[in-house]
Amino acid sequence: MAIWGSQTVATCTESPTVLHDDIGADRVMTDDIFDPTYCEKKGPKPTIKIVWRNVILMSLLHAGALYGLFLIPSSMFITLAWSMACFMASALGVTAGAHRLWSHRSYKAKLPLRIFLAVVNSMAFQNDIYEWARDHRAHHKYSETDADPHNAMRGFFFSHIGWLLMRKHPDVIEKGKKLDLSDLKADNVVMFQRRNYKLSILLMCFIIPTVVPWYFWGESLLVAFYVPCLLRYTVVLNATWLVNSAAHMYGNRPYDKNINPRENLGVAIGAIGEGFHNYHHTFPFDYSSSEFGVKYNITTAFIDLMCFLGLASDCKRVSKETIMARKMRTGDGSHRSG
Repeated sequence: MAIWGSQTVATCTESPTVLHDDIGADRVMTDDIFDPTYCEKKGPKPTIKIVWRNVILMSLLHAGALYGLFLIPSSMFITLAWSMACFMASALGVTAGAHRLWSHRSYKAKLPLRIFLAVVNSMAFQNDIYEWARDHRAHHKYSETDADPHNAMRGFFFSHIGWLLMRKHPDVIEKGKKLDLSDLKADNVVMFQRRNYKLSILLMCFIIPTVVPWYFWGESLLVAFYVPCLLRYTVVLNATWLVNSAAHMYGNRPYDKNINPRENLGVAIGAIGEGFHNYHHTFPFDYSSSEFGVKYNITTAFIDLMCFLGLASDCKRVSKETIMARKMRTGDGSHRSG
């Protein structure tokens, strides 16, 4: 099925000039910095092609998660604790792994930590690290344009889940191919996961979350499959998607009022630290993705712990002086009220 778009676009994207402090003096990678020179093509929008396989699978997944909610009262306490542990692990695979480490290179991780993050990233099942990082860099470089994989200007549903239910806009594919992904290709952990992704998600996302409670403490197979497996997986997915949707629409903009991403505390709590989105799009290289460190930010606390253990290092941070200067220059003034 195809739906024909009726909008026409004849304007170029405009953005304030990006200053040196906004990029980060010690950065090598800049493909996650917004490109103000991109112009959306004139004429009618391309045909929207729905991927019915994804529609069916996502519908079945969410139906299964809903059934899992009804099974929570009959679940053992230890099974619920296991579900939360799987949620935290898989969420960290996205936030500390695919996002802050591999998409933005905001800190360095030693091999054992990179292996752990790749393993729990497979538990999250949100595309392999290489593809996730590529799409995320495109999201930053071409934010809120046709080249943004989950362009929030197309509405809440599209930016939340709709972008996964249809073919990508041609500009997403075209611009994505031009990104410098050499650092990802040079990372053996990333490429190993990519080559073995189907097996890794089968094992980490579905088999282990289900088998462990069934085998080790006698949970029913029904509960084990629907609660720590399907329900947990669906909650992680939607927590991540809310960063693309709600955090681009609801909240204040204390750092840059000229961009759509917002500071959204609810999303920050649900996505373990990823809801401080106006800050993040203003300073994408900051390892904390927030001005406030570990406050409401479990991912930052995890990275700090890894630094303490000697498994992470070189965490990039923005100086307080630079943050305040940016607030005064482009913020919406909301920082004055806390």
